[in-house]
Amino acid sequence: MAWFVKIEAGKVDKPIFDQYVPAHKAYVQDLIDKGHKAKTGYWGQRGGGMMLFEAASMEEAKAIVAQDPLVQNDCVSYQLYEWRIVVE
Repeated sequence: MAWFVKIEAGKVDKPIFDQYVPAHKAYVQDLIDKGHKAKTGYWGQRGGGMMLFEAASMEEAKAIVAQDPLVQNDCVSYQLYEWRIVVE
């Protein structure tokens, strides 16, 4: 499994964004339960965040991100990267 990073920027006002946070948290918990070792969080200055997770390929990573309620409800724009760890 490879590590992937989704770096996102908010596109909607906070009250709209906040409507989808519970669904996003449930989605991330489901990824954890399925073994993807997902972590999610936001920047201290607001306006965006990041999710780390494991997937078998970039294709699987794209499919995982497409299921994120924040993506499905057009709350964020994002970039997806494979993260190659050099020191653990």
